[in-house]
Amino acid sequence: MSLKRLQRPLAMQIRNYSAPVDGSIPPSKRKYVPNSGTYPQGFQVSGTHVGVKPSNTRFPDLALITSATPCSGAAVFTKNKFQAAPVTVSRETLQKRSGEGLHAIVINSGCANAVTGKGGLEDAVSMGSAVDACFEPPPSPSSTLVMSTGVIGQRLPIAKILARIPTAYGTLSDTHSSWLATARAICTTDTFPKLLSTTFSLPSTPSTTFSLAGMTKGAGMIYPNMATLLGIMCTDAPIPASILQPLLTHAVDRSFNAISIDGDMSTNDTVALLANGAAGGSPITSLSSPDAQKMQEVLTSFTQSLAQLVVRDGEGATKFVHVRVCNAASFPDAKAIASTIAQSNLVKTALYGKDANWGRILCAVGYTDVGSIVPQDVASIVPERTNVSFVPVDGSAELKLLMHGEPQAVDEERAKVILEAEDLEIRVDLGTGKEEASYWTCDFSHEYVTINADYRT
Repeated sequence: MSLKRLQRPLAMQIRNYSAPVDGSIPPSKRKYVPNSGTYPQGFQVSGTHVGVKPSNTRFPDLALITSATPCSGAAVFTKNKFQAAPVTVSRETLQKRSGEGLHAIVINSGCANAVTGKGGLEDAVSMGSAVDACFEPPPSPSSTLVMSTGVIGQRLPIAKILARIPTAYGTLSDTHSSWLATARAICTTDTFPKLLSTTFSLPSTPSTTFSLAGMTKGAGMIYPNMATLLGIMCTDAPIPASILQPLLTHAVDRSFNAISIDGDMSTNDTVALLANGAAGGSPITSLSSPDAQKMQEVLTSFTQSLAQLVVRDGEGATKFVHVRVCNAASFPDAKAIASTIAQSNLVKTALYGKDANWGRILCAVGYTDVGSIVPQDVASIVPERTNVSFVPVDGSAELKLLMHGEPQAVDEERAKVILEAEDLEIRVDLGTGKEEASYWTCDFSHEYVTINADYRT
């Protein structure tokens, strides 16, 4: 065989955007990995190597998050009909405890434990029980939420996982490096660990500094509700479960449920939030209180930042795209239209090809099934009022593509320059109301097909 014939298949295997097999972080993604953080009091974490996938011989794939004091907890789960065993078990744990008295979250990557029958449920329960046994006295009922991510339809190597849980518990720490290792342990095709932290104060206790930390994973099979993603957030603010759940639901609807990479909804999606109150202060007792309103603002902004990291790491993605629909008749209308644009493979491939094909955007707007309740004399979409434009992130003027339903003379050279950038905003002004919604997505490249064609190998 000639050297040229050998070189061609090798060249075709080079991956420009997917996770390097040696676990290194691509240079273009290193800016998203924090060098330090401010983490909530009372929480300790660890990332431990198990080898859930036989091919993983050294990277952490078992994550453990614990609180020294019992936590309030809330979670939002996938709406996929084939819900993974850990989703079922974690939902039941929250229900049995009414969201109170939680101590830990344990997560494995490499195997989703989804569509695994009764045995899979037993495996998920045993993971939670093994963590419970590390506490003295062991809580009953279980106070551990369980998550898994990876290949669907395969049983966990449960004996290997259970054998390493005591090690995971014994190496718990509150250092930044431990939080980063824990974020790394939940990754699958991710090219970088996704970890954020922030501090905030509440109106009732302005002198008290609270912390909020979170990690997430996901790069493919991303579409609400929610994505092949897991999200775990922890705060030392005093928030009971009755308040925590609606706060989280509202935030997730505007963040993790407002991203799309490929339009596929996973069986395992879970976003959970723990609050242990270790920083002190008065508990938030009413959703209408100034403290709750401030907490909602902080949490929504934080979850949006976390969710955007998932999009930035989309499998094969070269662009981060913010789809903003404004002046809509209702929020549901705006979100539905933004979602349709974000999911359109024709739009996404045009963006990858740096083609200012605004007709595809308009087409997606037009076939969106908008069914919100608005006054009968107000239409959701009026072609003669619709505007479409590209908005550069460098602060320069927007490039108008359609104005009041009329096509504009597009400067193709400027359009090319705008589409060369990594970040882009697509703005659609419906002119039918005052509501607005955002969706975050990426482009659709050859690399995405390559990654998912051999995912199990």
